[in-house]
Amino acid sequence: MHHIRNTHKKLRLLLLLLLVLPQAWAQAKAPADLQKLDAYYQQALQDWDVPGMAIAIVHNDSVIFARGYGVLNNKTGGKVDANTLFGIASNSKAYTAAALATLVDAGKIGWKDKVQQYVPYLQLYSPFVTENLTIEDLLCHRVGYQTFSGDLLWYNTTYSREEIIRRMRYLEPTYGFRDGYGYSNLMFITAGEVIENVTGETWEGYIKETFLQPLGMNRTYTSVNDLKGVHNVASPHGFDEKGKPYATTLTAWDSWNPAAGIFTSVTQQAQWMRLQLHHGTYEGKRIFSEEASRNMWTVHNPFPVSKQAAAENPSTHFTGAGLGWFLSDYEGRRLVYHGGGHEGMNSRTVLVPEENLGIVILTNSMSSIMAPLASYTVDQFLGITNGRDWSRFKLDAEKAEKASAARAPKEEKHRRQKPAMDLAAYAGTYSSPLYGDATVALKDGKLQFQLVPAPTLSGTLHPWRHDIFSLDWKNDYALLHPTNVRFLVGEDGGIAGMRLDSDNPDFHFSELKFVKVK
Repeated sequence: MHHIRNTHKKLRLLLLLLLVLPQAWAQAKAPADLQKLDAYYQQALQDWDVPGMAIAIVHNDSVIFARGYGVLNNKTGGKVDANTLFGIASNSKAYTAAALATLVDAGKIGWKDKVQQYVPYLQLYSPFVTENLTIEDLLCHRVGYQTFSGDLLWYNTTYSREEIIRRMRYLEPTYGFRDGYGYSNLMFITAGEVIENVTGETWEGYIKETFLQPLGMNRTYTSVNDLKGVHNVASPHGFDEKGKPYATTLTAWDSWNPAAGIFTSVTQQAQWMRLQLHHGTYEGKRIFSEEASRNMWTVHNPFPVSKQAAAENPSTHFTGAGLGWFLSDYEGRRLVYHGGGHEGMNSRTVLVPEENLGIVILTNSMSSIMAPLASYTVDQFLGITNGRDWSRFKLDAEKAEKASAARAPKEEKHRRQKPAMDLAAYAGTYSSPLYGDATVALKDGKLQFQLVPAPTLSGTLHPWRHDIFSLDWKNDYALLHPTNVRFLVGEDGGIAGMRLDSDNPDFHFSELKFVKVK
């Protein structure tokens, strides 16, 4: 009898546990405290001095959070909401990769196909690389170029995508083919040409037809030019000399659209995240295959976890580029993510597939607020409630870096000197095989500089010392940094060429090797 009573007690205990455990599990897996996150975002907006931003969170195929913060424009105001449009810049790359995936699914192309089969005018720095470059190579930053190499070919120029691709043969590699990492917008522009040449449609048209319409993304646009007359659009903001944001205007660079051209809101981008988290299915409709999804989320170009990254995230063991995405692990979960940097707008999309979680953060600032907010949000959903205050951590790190730079020995300032030659000697036309022409003209006693392929990139040259002039850009674009023009003296004693020197992380002016032609 004693044995029977113990058995009954054990059965009752087991039944009780079966009733209680599901509730405990549900509590453990419940979404994060959204009010706490909302307060955190509001505080971060002030701490980072960001004019405006919007954030959406998808969890278990539902948009559980979507809200705007701050203003559209820090001069004219206007409230940011969840439907405000921002440039998502390089978050567009995932759309281009997925567009190619639909063509793979349809049997029209293969991931391992040679790009030159579809883009015959492609020529790179080596015949071998040109002939062996594959569709996958275009999407994972392993071609051999340094990060942002050749980006001046699309920045404010009139060049078509085909012309940009034809000019890439003059770019020089910095590492071996498939033997390193260099972030390449030009390869995604080339990917856009593959789509156009295979389908007969423009990249913009194919993206709308394949993704935007089926996902109900009717307020998502593929060009700045499409925003004319559209309401609730955030203004981009650059930084002034004191590091304070100031409002600028958007410029259309349609040639770069396959790499970074999409404008959308967080509520619209949330639909894209739902599609991604469901491996290509949206509300029961298959748009691209699960096999394609897994290929895009596979590391095709691994790179080391840096010492700094390992210190910040000890649980991260790998990182690398997928196809249109970056991948790493964090606290035992896989992260699928990408950032975006438009001129005056930064953004970030983060997916945590095991948690059915997606986060998108869009801003009208060039600050780095997005990454720490995404990290903090992930922590809250993983139950890491006593983790790092990522916003404060990153903000303090930036301040420390700026303070260190301020303490560094300053370059000796030189008084402005008269140029080594008469101003007329510097005037003329200069040609770069990669870029095209630039002109220097003497007008009203001053030298006027013009990059011919980019009509809005001009300015006045002011003598600094010897044959070096400082360039005062006419248009105050947020991505332009202080630039010097250094004239080169030839064997005959005359001016033979010029170089543009700029400490600019976004553009390699040193690639424009101008030779004086007349």
